[in-house]
Amino acid sequence: MPLRCAARSLASRLWRRVRRAPAGGAFAPDEVATIGDLDPRSLAPGERIAFRCNLCGTRAQAPLSALTRESPSCPRCGSTVRFRAIAHLVVHELTGETRPLPALAPRRDLAGLGLSDASCYATPLARVFDYENTWFHTEPRVDITRIDPARRGRYDFVVASDVFEHVAPPVARAFDNALALLKPGGVFVLTVPFSLGADTVEHFPDLHDWTLSEEHGRWTLANRTADGRTQTYGDLVFHGGPGTTLEMRLFSRDALLRELGRSGFAGVRVAGEPYLPFGIHWPEPWSVPVVARAPVR
Repeated sequence: MPLRCAARSLASRLWRRVRRAPAGGAFAPDEVATIGDLDPRSLAPGERIAFRCNLCGTRAQAPLSALTRESPSCPRCGSTVRFRAIAHLVVHELTGETRPLPALAPRRDLAGLGLSDASCYATPLARVFDYENTWFHTEPRVDITRIDPARRGRYDFVVASDVFEHVAPPVARAFDNALALLKPGGVFVLTVPFSLGADTVEHFPDLHDWTLSEEHGRWTLANRTADGRTQTYGDLVFHGGPGTTLEMRLFSRDALLRELGRSGFAGVRVAGEPYLPFGIHWPEPWSVPVVARAPVR
């Protein structure tokens, strides 16, 4: 049988077995392993695949084309590919395992820090690891550009999911402090929207003393530079709603990797590999996760 037909047949058989299973049940180990051997390139975009959400444990199914970075695809917790990939990378990088969070025994010896993480993966991470989710505007508070010295070198992993594009310039401070938070050999799991262009585009390169204002639904940023010049910007881009999380930059992949290297991270890699057992699929090569490690001294 041709490879494409064989892959479709296998995916179909696995989904039929999952669909007949009682709600809340688990995949058998052979099912997870076999699905993991499928290459997404062998499947048609509209073909439905079965997967298990590694955050809440729910079995789900979706067309391959629906497994995109920001589209909710778990019917129970609403997780996206990005959220499931973050948890998968944390678990695999720390333990070498590829198991869903609900199936893991607690590992309180491994400490983690999240920067404004979504609850659908923050809650199960906290059940397994000694993990604390933090925020910029409320307690527990962490400003990645100005970290508490008591937090330095405390963590086995740090997660920053779509945060660094909102950090006021210079963003180099955030990368330096992410490294400072980690123990030797600790893992940094990072996602940001990035392009495949030559360099990062800073929207407000001279940002210094600035304010946001809104009039008739239009937002404006007024800035006074360090040398006293006045600047006004319109056409602002917000993530999560106007007036909340202003986009400061659009990273480029290559500049992002250079910045991690400049900060002193080792083993930096773009983690765009699929993992279909958990419904992780990246149809495009941009804005995928990046993993970096603190050097072992």
